[in-house]
Amino acid sequence: MTDYFDDIRPYTFEEAKAAYLRLLNDARFQDAVAKCIPNYAIQQLPDDLEKCHSVYDIQQSFIRRFLETFTKTTTKGVSMAGIEYTNPDKAYLYISNHRDITFDPAMLQYYFLIKKRNTSKIAIGNNLLSTPLVADIGRTNKMIIVKRDSDNIREKLTNFQQLSAYIQYSLFENKESVWIAQRDGRTKNGDDYTKQGLLKMVTMGHSKDLLETIKAMNIVPMSISYEFEPCDQLKAREEALKESGHYEKQPGEDFNSIKQGIFQQKGRVSLVLGSPLQDEIDTIDPALNNNQKLDAVCKLIDRQIYQNYQLFANNYIANDLLHGNDRHAEHYSPEEKIRFETYLQSKICVADVSKEKMWCYLLKIYGTPVDNFENQDIRNRNND
Repeated sequence: MTDYFDDIRPYTFEEAKAAYLRLLNDARFQDAVAKCIPNYAIQQLPDDLEKCHSVYDIQQSFIRRFLETFTKTTTKGVSMAGIEYTNPDKAYLYISNHRDITFDPAMLQYYFLIKKRNTSKIAIGNNLLSTPLVADIGRTNKMIIVKRDSDNIREKLTNFQQLSAYIQYSLFENKESVWIAQRDGRTKNGDDYTKQGLLKMVTMGHSKDLLETIKAMNIVPMSISYEFEPCDQLKAREEALKESGHYEKQPGEDFNSIKQGIFQQKGRVSLVLGSPLQDEIDTIDPALNNNQKLDAVCKLIDRQIYQNYQLFANNYIANDLLHGNDRHAEHYSPEEKIRFETYLQSKICVADVSKEKMWCYLLKIYGTPVDNFENQDIRNRNND
């Protein structure tokens, strides 16, 4: 592996073992293990590491226990489907809607571990690596660092080129799958859509026809949906403050979002892997220019994400409240509507945003996926 990737790639197996030995001396890591795996004696971790022969072995024997705890304590069950459409001997680029910083990719890894499939690499922004603890935990679990902290255009381009080269290296040479969000940052208004800029980035430097390069990446759209959205109150507040021009991210805010996203109650969770896009890509007119081709691929990804998104009663209730009708009343009971409205009322009281604004943005978070599923024209897509 070339040194060119050293500052963004996941840890090797030996580096991962060394990182876990460092983490043994971190009180926060000790506390997390004690809380999440109460029947595990952390002193046995060095011996357990010696029994492992790969990062996957560590994930299967140790990290899986954390994921089981999180699913049992913060959800009412996670349904998973679609892995049967993929070949365990192939590498895929999983392009996912993005609702929670850590839980979205963690649930995909959990699915792989349950099915005894090799886990994927995960592309995560460096703005989330707020402490050495978070950085070590991420990179020991196949995290690819996405550099997002530069305002210099030339430096941004260099960073994108490096990231693109590493994703292509992982897929084509390393033969290892990669998870990446459909755009930078989480969806904060319920509108999941793939940014054309993402596809431009992952295909940078392609030497073949653009569509042939995209086909070779084996893109699989992934849909993850939550009955109760992680960090819904934080997201609604941020959107409302952005609208008024008063939002400024505070130090430690991303780390707090990580914690809340992990530990907030989510109700039922659904993860669905769509079918690889190869055949659908063949339907795109090769005479189109590259921007039009990328836009067509984005729409193929979005279509699967919308159709595979699990719509809960909360989504239908929010959509009806958002549009001032009861068009979807068949999908929920009066009791469910009362419970959800009570839940929303508990989320609208924040110091710097009006209740009316919070109510509106919370409804968008939950109600917009219904519009997307029904192919409503809710935005003008920008080809960025």
